[in-house]
Amino acid sequence: MLSPQEDATHSGSTPSSPSVKLDRATVLGVTDPTTNTSQYLGIPFAQPPVGKLRFQLPQPIPPYASTLDATKHGKQPVQANLAAPAIPPGVVLPHEIGEFLRGLAQDVPQAPQSEDCLTDDGPGGGIRTGLNLNVVVPAGTKPDANLPVAVWIYGGAFQGGSNAAYTAGGAAIVKRSVELGQPLIFVSMNYRLGVFGFLGGKQVQDAGVGNLGLQDQREALRWIQRYISAFGGDPGKVTIWGESAGAQSVAYHMVANGGDTEGLFRAAWMQSGAVQPVGELTKLQATFDLIAREVGCASAPDVLARLREVPAEELRAAADKTMSPVFIYQGVGTLGPHADGRFLIEDPMQLVLKGQVADVPFVIGDCEDEGTLLALTRLDVTTDQQFAEYVKSAYLPTAPDEAIEVLMHHYPADPAAGSPYGTGDAYAFTPQYKRVAAFMGDWNFEAARRFFLKHLSGKQKAWSFVSKRSKVKGLGAVHSTDLQNVFGGGDMADFLIRFVNTLDPNGGPEIEWPTYDPEAPQLLAFVDGPKSLEIISDTFRKEAMEYLAFLGLVYPV
Repeated sequence: MLSPQEDATHSGSTPSSPSVKLDRATVLGVTDPTTNTSQYLGIPFAQPPVGKLRFQLPQPIPPYASTLDATKHGKQPVQANLAAPAIPPGVVLPHEIGEFLRGLAQDVPQAPQSEDCLTDDGPGGGIRTGLNLNVVVPAGTKPDANLPVAVWIYGGAFQGGSNAAYTAGGAAIVKRSVELGQPLIFVSMNYRLGVFGFLGGKQVQDAGVGNLGLQDQREALRWIQRYISAFGGDPGKVTIWGESAGAQSVAYHMVANGGDTEGLFRAAWMQSGAVQPVGELTKLQATFDLIAREVGCASAPDVLARLREVPAEELRAAADKTMSPVFIYQGVGTLGPHADGRFLIEDPMQLVLKGQVADVPFVIGDCEDEGTLLALTRLDVTTDQQFAEYVKSAYLPTAPDEAIEVLMHHYPADPAAGSPYGTGDAYAFTPQYKRVAAFMGDWNFEAARRFFLKHLSGKQKAWSFVSKRSKVKGLGAVHSTDLQNVFGGGDMADFLIRFVNTLDPNGGPEIEWPTYDPEAPQLLAFVDGPKSLEIISDTFRKEAMEYLAFLGLVYPV
């Protein structure tokens, strides 16, 4: 994980600062001498979603007409306040886990949060909105350079995250792309989160304003089509790329609009995320009702209209009461993507089965121990009965008990079968911890990845990987550790750069990465040790993950 770039780096423009023309405006950027990149930060791509525009589809930004100071990050979307997981008495975790969690907390962006994000801090009084994006290009890039574009969508369980946290890493990738002779442009956008971006319920569905966070991302992609050429980018060579909730977002863009990309992207790269078994938006009705009661407008004639008038902080506080560490990822009641009949016409897994998916090359992969971090939120689960109750209440409330029993067979309490994998009986912090970690990792990530590949790789080019590096004691190759590779100058960055440029991650001195064959599936494994890269079979826990995919199709959350 990477810390936000120091604000001092973007203290203001100088006579030699880079600039671009957008409409009738001059956009002032800043040069980062350490990476030899030009950076344009906090550029608004949609109107501020406030007042009557709250809980509405993103509205395009009017033509730029005055000088815009893009030398520092814009304000960030309002984040949910999720409490840290409570550690039960008697449970002792390795100090390395505490250090890892503190590192994650330090990665929270320092740019201030606001829903409206209206300031007057730029030359000519430019608007700054939470719906802003950053553009990083090789220094000296001309408008006619026609460079490919890597568009980053950050993760954070659709509750948190910030484009400000990835500017330094994006600049490092741009620098590396120049060194490889395959330069690219890095773009990262913000989008509405939590209650502001993923409110659900019948009222939301009837108004056609579900999945607003995904709609924001789509609007940013439209902005790129209109304006990226001014920065030297080729709008016909866009790759969408994300991690965790960002990777899920990429997958949802692939199944949106009947699989028609609208020319917005030509390739996709997903790290720790694919389509999830999400049901209709109306499944969030209880959450909608609770929020409405908390802010005192449940009896209003038009509850959604009344919610647009509630102060942002009150609305966030109400939404926080519906959340808990138990549901930091997709589960019952989670304010995350659901089928809304408009952006996601139906359950995304069903869309994959029907072949309504963008026909573009893609890369998808996971970390080996995706579930260990999430399982820290359920250290209170210590018995078989509690495990069954947890799985049913959080993920499969409509599944019969017999289905839960079969699932428990596939995910036994034996610590040696659990995650972190390959550690035997070690790190069984509770009698069920490694079992919960194995289930959560496969449900949220591995089974979703394999389902996506099974139904698409025979029709379009696909590559898959597993990251086994950067292991944390007690957590293994935990969720998000692959970011250290791709943003930290590792070999994953080289594969990504080549893929963005040529639609094939191969072409360098590394091992040849085979395309995914569902009949003989193989993964590129990023491993520690002298080999560093290996080709391995993607058949581990085969029956267990097939069963999870079946449950997701039959009993969507």
